Amino acid sequence: MFVYMQLATYISDLLYRYECVIVPGFGAFITRYESARIDAATETFLPPGKSVMFNRQLQTNDGILANYVANVEGQSYTLALQTIRNFTGKLSLALSEGKTVTLDNVGTFSLNEEQAVQFKPSADGNFSTASFGLAAVGAPKVSREVYKESVEALEEKSPILFTPEKRTASPYLKYAAIGLIALTVAGFGGMKLYEGQVQDYNFAEKQKAETKLDSQIQQATFVIENPLKAMNVTVPKQKGKYHVIAGAFRIEANAEKKMAQLTQRGFTPRLLGTNKYGLHQVVFSSHEDRIEALQALRTIKATENKDAWLLVKDISE
Repeated sequence: MFVYMQLATYISDLLYRYECVIVPGFGAFITRYESARIDAATETFLPPGKSVMFNRQLQTNDGILANYVANVEGQSYTLALQTIRNFTGKLSLALSEGKTVTLDNVGTFSLNEEQAVQFKPSADGNFSTASFGLAAVGAPKVSREVYKESVEALEEKSPILFTPEKRTASPYLKYAAIGLIALTVAGFGGMKLYEGQVQDYNFAEKQKAETKLDSQIQQATFVIENPLKAMNVTVPKQKGKYHVIAGAFRIEANAEKKMAQLTQRGFTPRLLGTNKYGLHQVVFSSHEDRIEALQALRTIKATENKDAWLLVKDISE
C-alpha cells in the first residue's frame, strides 16, 4: 500500500508538468484539455481543466518517472527503476486477483470480463494549473414549461385587460414653461433697461468731457519769454459775437503784452475781459458774420497760431 501511495503521488505531480507520464512495463497516463461544460446528470457547471486517460500500449521507459523518483527519494536511477518495477508488479498481481486498485487523485484500475485493464479517472482530478482552485457549481434546471402552463391557466381564469389611459401633462412641465417665459420677458426687459442706462451714462460722460475740454481751452496760457515792457495802446473797438481767440492769461499784464505783439504784427486785437475761470482773453478779431469769422480763424491757424480757436459770445459795447 505504501508503494501505491508514493508512486501515485509522484505520477500526480508529474501530470501537472507533462502531458504524458509513462510507467515502464505498465502503460502511460496522458492528459488532455477540456473546456468548461455542463453535466446534465448532476446539474453542475464543471470548470475547464486537464483530464487524464490511460494508454496500455505505451510502456517504453522515457526516463521522466524514474528520474523524478530518484531525485525525490535521493537514490540512484537504477534503484528508482527497481522501485517502479516493484510498483507495477504488485499492481498487476492485485488486478489479476480481481481487486480494484486506486491511485489517489489519478484514478482506479480494474479488469473487465475480457481480462483487459480498465481505467476510470478520478472525478476530482484536474491537472491544469490555470484552473487550480476552481470547483464545480450547481446549476438546477429551470422549468420554463411549468411556468408557461401556469401563466396560461391563470390567463384563462382571469384575463388581463389593458385600458388605455389619457396622459395628462405634468404640472411640473407647466410650471417650467411659465418660469421659462417669465425669465425670457425679464431678460428682455432687463436688456432694455440696461441699454437705457448705458445711453444715459454715455450722454453724461459726453457732457463731462465737453465741459472738461472747454475748461482746458479756457485755461490755455501762452508762455512768453523775455516779455516786453508794458505799453499803453489805444485799440479801436470791434463789434460782433464771433471772436477769434489768441490766448487766455491769468496775469493781465501778459494779456496786454500779447495785444501789443499782435498790434505790431498788423492785427487789431481786443481784450474781452475775464472769463468764468478768471483768465484774461485776447482776441485777434471779432466778427458779426459767422462765415467771415471761420475764414479768419482758418487763416490765423495756418499762418499765425495753430492753437487759436473761435468763441461765440455776445458782448455789449
